[in-house]
Amino acid sequence: MAKKKQNKRAPKLKFSNKWAYSAAPESTDHIELKEKYDLFINGKFVKPNSKKYFTTINPATEKKIASVAEANESDVDKAVKAARKAYDNTWSKMPGKERGKYLYRIARMIQERAREFSVIESMDGGKPIRESRDVDVPLAAAHFFYYAGWADKLNYAFPGVHPRSMGVAGQIIPWNFPLLMAAWKIAPALAAGNTVVLKPAETTPLTALKLAELIQEAELPDGIVNIITGAGRTGAAITAHPQLNKIAFTGSTDVGKIIQNALAGTDKKYTLELGGKAANIIFEDASIDMAVEGIINGIFFNQGHVCCAGSRLLVQESVAEEVIHKLKERMETLVVGDPLDKNTDVGAINSKEQLKKIKSLVKIGINEGGNCYQSSCSVPAKGFWFKPTIFTDVAQSSTIVQEEIFGPVLAIQTFRTVEEAIEKANNTPYGLSGGVWTDKGSKIFNVTGKLKAGVMWANTFNKFDPTSPFGGYKESGVGREGGLHGLSAYVHV
Repeated sequence: MAKKKQNKRAPKLKFSNKWAYSAAPESTDHIELKEKYDLFINGKFVKPNSKKYFTTINPATEKKIASVAEANESDVDKAVKAARKAYDNTWSKMPGKERGKYLYRIARMIQERAREFSVIESMDGGKPIRESRDVDVPLAAAHFFYYAGWADKLNYAFPGVHPRSMGVAGQIIPWNFPLLMAAWKIAPALAAGNTVVLKPAETTPLTALKLAELIQEAELPDGIVNIITGAGRTGAAITAHPQLNKIAFTGSTDVGKIIQNALAGTDKKYTLELGGKAANIIFEDASIDMAVEGIINGIFFNQGHVCCAGSRLLVQESVAEEVIHKLKERMETLVVGDPLDKNTDVGAINSKEQLKKIKSLVKIGINEGGNCYQSSCSVPAKGFWFKPTIFTDVAQSSTIVQEEIFGPVLAIQTFRTVEEAIEKANNTPYGLSGGVWTDKGSKIFNVTGKLKAGVMWANTFNKFDPTSPFGGYKESGVGREGGLHGLSAYVHV
């Protein structure tokens, strides 16, 4: 008798969501967006030499938001020369305490316009307004505040080694934290006395361009911050420009390797913050409810759009059934929908291309034998959406265990001993971050000390602070950003 083929897609569990919320959309009446954005070079918005523009859309509605200039090599050269002139004539000669005043002013202005920035961030990137409002924008201001304080204290930060600025930094940032990544890179560079040319991701350029408007209003001297937009060719032109002294890149590991190869043999310094496949480890002595909420926060609230998202879960066998049941139960309460609705937990996927990649990797996971469970929630007909998803019964070699997905997809494995958990957690090409859930302090120190990851959280996840360094090992990057480590990346000693 022929054996019936097993259905690898697990049946939906029927959990009931007790609460039905009325819509609570954030107003957009207070924001100002132009129909067309030019390049911000030498303190002014100028038309691109390329004469080309591309469209940025709202991923939740697929509607056009604005046209944005596409910079070519001559535009990049113009921006770099403006930054070099500003460095030689103004910024490098300005006392640190005066540089700090400008950074403080920018920080305060970000706070004053926080509501506008958060709405635009959610419109352009698809993330829930709660995350933009409560995490991204406050942290962006905090980074400017923090590094403003170091601007006149470099000799205390690096005593006895005579720190000096590098020159002009080329900075390329991703689409998952557009404003925060801009602050993350611009603030330490300026505090150390450098000038910058920054390129935001082509799918999320608007908050960086709004930051350019704010920098104009802050009366920062011309040329110190230049913000140019475009896609891969623009980034490649920045990387290859001979007059840059430093390259700072946050993005995919594949692109990071290309940049590293391009910089080989040059005297340019670089930091690369690349991909991740973070493992959350739940031990049997952990507070299960707290751990489940931490897992949900680490992978679903941000749509998995974080390089350090906890996209792998290692759970001790004795509590695996309880944890998985509670995860599924909690998934059914998540609200997926309009990013501007204050009730929304899971927003839109950033782009059509990213959604296609997520779907492809999930299909591979099913074909490789994993059991797939998705939330039974409904999603809007328009826009780019993906339901919260978990995989069980996956092998260590499974694609979804090894590859970064950048979507709301969680791969779950079990373990029996501490040693097995550590071995599985380390068995990926990445080493950016991880989490440990246990009520034993000794176990926290034992496990985190043996995990090959740059950032570790204990009984929490995805908590950031401008004073703390961030970065990884292996294919997760080179160097650190944030804290004094991030400042040291922009000085010669």
